[in-house]
Formats: sequence, structure tokens, C-alpha cells
Amino acid sequence: QVQLVESGGGLVQAGGSLRLSCAASGRTFSTYVMGWFRQAPGKERVFVAGINWGGDNTRYADSVKGRFTISRDNAKSTVYLQMNSLKPEDTAVYYCASDPKRYISSSQTNYDYWGQGTQVTVVS
Repeated sequence: QVQLVESGGGLVQAGGSLRLSCAASGRTFSTYVMGWFRQAPGKERVFVAGINWGGDNTRYADSVKGRFTISRDNAKSTVYLQMNSLKPEDTAVYYCASDPKRYISSSQTNYDYWGQGTQVTVVS
């Protein structure tokens, strides 16, 4: 059984920062792509960022490029999302997910396990 547990969400003012963490267990973490997605109220869940197994290849949604950074620590089986210069439109529930394929996909259908989500609220 694979478990992904997100943490680090909260309430922050616009321009502030948060770091999300996602701790994984139950599979060989270092061999899988990891991704972050988010779902704003009344909207579909969308891709935010992804990172390959080695951590040397990343991919970002245009809306977060230059502000968010995804990273991973395979020794800790944890993936992170550093979010800087936060905007009210970043308000959403953020989910981490794992993908057994070797390339970074922005499609939710590629990801087979999901965390429960963590709320990020950015106020102006």
C-alpha cells in the first residue's frame, strides 16, 4: 500500500512563502516521478510541478514558473514544493502524486497514487 502525506499548507499573505512537503511510503520512492497538483474552489485539479526520479529534471506550469521550486530527497522519501511570491490565485488544495513512468507528465491520469491534499490560502 502506497501512502503519500502532504504537510506545510496554511494561510499566508500575498508575497509570502510556504514550503509543502510530501512524505511517501510503501514503494521505492527513488524510482518514480513525483508531481504536485492543485485544485482551486470550483475548478478542476491542474498540474503545478513535476520532478524525475533523480531530481535533475523538473517541469512547471507556466503560472508558477520562477516562483515555485520542486525538489526531492530520496533518502527521506520526501518531495517538496517551495512556493515564493505567493498570489491570491495560488489559493487551492495542493496534492502530491506519484507516477511510475520515467518521464514527467502533466496529465493526472499518469499518476497512480495521491495524497489527501493540504490547503494553501493566500490573502491580499
